[in-house]
Amino acid sequence: MAVITITKDNFEEEVLKSDKPVLVDFWASWCGPCRMMAPVIDEVADEVADAKVGKINVDEEPELADAFKITSIPTLVVFKNGTVVNKSVGVRSKSAVIDMLSV
Repeated sequence: MAVITITKDNFEEEVLKSDKPVLVDFWASWCGPCRMMAPVIDEVADEVADAKVGKINVDEEPELADAFKITSIPTLVVFKNGTVVNKSVGVRSKSAVIDMLSV
């Protein structure tokens, strides 16, 4: 499944009301570590069928970044049933990202 671009307009539908776990990557285009994570996030989206993967650009969606107290990027957040169940800051391996979804 392709990575979904998440905005304040589709956040409730794509994340909070999702029947699958959702991995959200908070990122920005100017962030070097975020660019390093991008191919990993794409691979996870392609390989994990039982979860959604989305990206939130913190520059374009500051309200969402503030709502989840995102102070460093990249930050990965896993939502299940509309609740944050896992969070990690910084670059992670693909296996570590996939492991986050199994919480």
